[in-house]
Amino acid sequence: MHKPRPVRVVSAALLTATAVVLAACGGSGTDDAAADGIVRSTTNVAGAGVLGNARDTENVCAPTAPVDPAGVTGTTRKVVHAAGETEVPADPQRIVVLDTDKLDTVCALGLQDRLVGAAVTGAVGAQPEYLGATIAAVPPVGTLQEPDIEKIAGLKPDLILGSKFRTPELYEQLSAVAPTTFTEKVGTSWKENVVLDGTALGRGAAAREAVDAYQGAATATGETLDSSQTQASVVRFMPGVIRIYGPDSFAGQVLTDAGVQRPPFQRLTDAKDKRFAEISEEQLSNAEGDVIYVSFYGDEAKGQGVEVMEGGLWEQLGAVKDRRVFSVDDEIWMTGIGVIAARGILADLEASLNGYVN
Repeated sequence: MHKPRPVRVVSAALLTATAVVLAACGGSGTDDAAADGIVRSTTNVAGAGVLGNARDTENVCAPTAPVDPAGVTGTTRKVVHAAGETEVPADPQRIVVLDTDKLDTVCALGLQDRLVGAAVTGAVGAQPEYLGATIAAVPPVGTLQEPDIEKIAGLKPDLILGSKFRTPELYEQLSAVAPTTFTEKVGTSWKENVVLDGTALGRGAAAREAVDAYQGAATATGETLDSSQTQASVVRFMPGVIRIYGPDSFAGQVLTDAGVQRPPFQRLTDAKDKRFAEISEEQLSNAEGDVIYVSFYGDEAKGQGVEVMEGGLWEQLGAVKDRRVFSVDDEIWMTGIGVIAARGILADLEASLNGYVN
């Protein structure tokens, strides 16, 4: 395993950001255990430093991007997508989204004020906090797996963004409510999804520019951090499940874009599905890395995860002994799946990849 090397040249801004976050997640703080046993500290979670406490959520959404004139005929444009070909408004005004990646893209294109409804994840049951107050206030329209079509129809949208991966059987019903476009997959093709959703939103050119800008930022981050010298582990606790995330996952792709290496097991070299692998507590050695990033999918998973992280097998890991374990926002690392979330991961890397929890 690579041993992380100190950063040789770091900007003043990066040093400031690192100091702020590591101070926030230092071990000098105290865990606040509620009656249900779940640790909700803003300083650390079972010894893992918490990243992102100082994240700006007030100005996260971009200014409204200009309408892309390409492909417009009259007041509509034709969009080819995973479920067919659809005529959509050239500049939609009432938008419903049925997956979390689409919320990120709407925010990245500055169209958050046009959202009239959005499906939510089952374990959380609310809109993602990292996208700010406007997105948080968007009315829920069921869950990602079971959107409420009657409620959607009542909102009178003029565009619905959905996913063939989530609800392939609902396309006809959704299309009867409003023009609907579907992306094929979730996560593995996230950059292509940003551009396709951006095209349906009338801002395909701006979406491509946002992806390109992220790619440049990822490369720059990796060079600044000398990231190729570190193998990062990504662990997610879900209710009753421990997952290790591989190179085809959203977070895994961002790490690759930033030049971060992965521990041998987490490359999932021989696996058909390189997004993630599930492990048992007895297999926690597969979570080892120079640095470990941990996330929790909801409060139930957090309670279970804390219990595992306070156990002997977890404490035997080298990164745990070296205090190089960081708790990250599940909404950003796992369910955001867009350019804003990807930049959030880059910010977390800047604050932690070559640092230690005090």
